[in-house]
Amino acid sequence: MKISTNKLSHLQPEQLADWATEAINRSKSGQIPAYIPLLAQADRQVFAVQIRAIDGQNLSWGSAATTFPLMSAVKPFVLLYLLCELGETAVFECVGCDPSELPFNSLTQLETDKGKPRNPMINSGAIALASLIPGKNAIERCQNLQTWLNQQANSQLFVDELMLDSVNANPNQNNWDLALAMVESGYLQNSEIALETYNRLCCLSGTVEDLAKLGMVLVNGGEAIAENSRTVKALMATCGLYEASGRFALRVGVPAKSGVSGALLSVIPGEGAIASYSPPLNKEGNSVGGLFLLEQIAKSLRLSVFD
Repeated sequence: MKISTNKLSHLQPEQLADWATEAINRSKSGQIPAYIPLLAQADRQVFAVQIRAIDGQNLSWGSAATTFPLMSAVKPFVLLYLLCELGETAVFECVGCDPSELPFNSLTQLETDKGKPRNPMINSGAIALASLIPGKNAIERCQNLQTWLNQQANSQLFVDELMLDSVNANPNQNNWDLALAMVESGYLQNSEIALETYNRLCCLSGTVEDLAKLGMVLVNGGEAIAENSRTVKALMATCGLYEASGRFALRVGVPAKSGVSGALLSVIPGEGAIASYSPPLNKEGNSVGGLFLLEQIAKSLRLSVFD
């Protein structure tokens, strides 16, 4: 019998259960964002995780059937899609690739950078990239990305229309200000269609299995994706957790991207993907429980890409 050399496959269900239980306990210190009414109703206690290894083994724990909006966890895949469709030059003419030292929705950061979004993992960058997705309107653009991702990942992503209604019911003035500033600086043509597309993309929803499958596209996507996935993983490592990214890279050392819903995805090159969902967030907007669990797994199995 061949023994797997894949580190993720060595994780024991009992160990995962212990860490997940502790993660739920630690998440009590987090807050659930109130600015999207439906998101504010999330169950603080719900926790789900799926780990997929490149040797085909999967390990899950918790509320695996729970669906949630990806929110900002979709941003790496907007970037990947556009890199594959348009190429690096077109993408990075529109958005930078440096970490931001200010919060993910900072207008000050955008103004400091003379209207060019600092990177694709913060709101300004993702809004700018949403404007590049092919399609005549927001619905068609989101459908193009959704179809492509579901084909690449064999996932079942869908737009949560109720969540989208909740997002639209309470317009995000901050995002409007970012979009208008980018129109003024020439990095955005149409603020309205860009924001409509961005909001719809953030409401692409699925389970932890869907999110883990998306992660696997970055781990072992085909030849056409491989070169672009390297760029995406590097930006996840340097920018994916906002201003906490540098500290996390030093302490844990795996590319990760969070969403304000409590979604968290990590991709470990040559190993697999870890997806989790736990709604309470820390002050930077990252899942408290998800980060705790990810750190335990990464340190226990020595998964840091810098090891």
